Amino acid sequence: MNENLKRLTDAGVSIWLDDISRERLRSGNLAALIRDKNVTGVTSNPTIFASALSKGDAYDAQLRDLATRGVTVEEAVRAITTFDIRWAADVLRPVFDATRGVDGRVSIEVDPRLARRTEATIAEARALWWLVDRPNLHIKIPATVEGLPAITQAISEGISVNVTLIFSLERYRQVMDAWLSGLEKAKANGLNLATIESVASFFVSRVDTEIDKRLDKIGSPEAAELKGKAAVANARLAFAAYEEVVNSPRWQTLRAAGARPQRPLWASTGVKNPDYPDTLYVEQLVTAGIVNTMPEKTLDSSADHARISGDTIRPFYQQAWDVMASLKQAGIDYDDVVRALEEEGVEKFEASWTELLETVDSELRKA
Repeated sequence: MNENLKRLTDAGVSIWLDDISRERLRSGNLAALIRDKNVTGVTSNPTIFASALSKGDAYDAQLRDLATRGVTVEEAVRAITTFDIRWAADVLRPVFDATRGVDGRVSIEVDPRLARRTEATIAEARALWWLVDRPNLHIKIPATVEGLPAITQAISEGISVNVTLIFSLERYRQVMDAWLSGLEKAKANGLNLATIESVASFFVSRVDTEIDKRLDKIGSPEAAELKGKAAVANARLAFAAYEEVVNSPRWQTLRAAGARPQRPLWASTGVKNPDYPDTLYVEQLVTAGIVNTMPEKTLDSSADHARISGDTIRPFYQQAWDVMASLKQAGIDYDDVVRALEEEGVEKFEASWTELLETVDSELRKA
């Protein structure tokens, strides 16, 4: 195993790959990453699938069959994506078994066009859970206001959930409340809480991208000093909020009944600004009991030169609060930032889903 990644794992961080493709699966690349780079999970999203479909010939045979059957484009998309998710889940099943269900997970997202529709999101989550039919599956549900009750309902039915598109501390607290409410309902329904796994995907690099843009507009020396500091501070304070919840009597009651914690997952950890170290959101967000889902480029960079030096979250809570206070003093409206990021995130995933539908439609016509 790579020494840098081993140090990261030894520090308590689960390394997941933020990518999937059939070529990666059929070539054995995912299995190699599990073996050599300690990858213990996979996340996907519409953008990733749209990219996978546009490259190579790995999907040609299935596309021909789907075209011959005359299925709708949306049915074809679900057939293609769930095929890959099942395959990845099977590749990761030994990890799932070895970690007793903590890792070895694969995520698939509900149709992002449903992000503002609670009941439709619940129905989609149920359908995907049934369609993939693997115990090491996560259903990704966005952390919109409308998504919160869907998270609770899915968890109450025993569906493991990856809550995605979390940017704000307030929304993260609401997500954790929705998760706990779901577990409480599952317990009341007599379900085995130990089989329900959840992670909360707190987005990182996009926070710096948005706030840095606003700092540049402010243009003061004080604003320039704050560039590249917001995302790490925001994530560190998210972990502080998580610690509050897992030390609460409410959680301890559920834990005693067999429930597992909803681990924080750092998402969007690829650095967008080339002026920043390419391992910034790996090195600066290390602590026990979290997940970092990385694009392969970030994974390779971390393997090559990441400097893992113990816990870089818990000792820095006050520093994080100081950064947030300085941002406010500089004129950054945090609430407006996170609201804009959520709206942009939903719009981007909707656009990627549309691109995926168009890609599959085009391929079906050629098949």
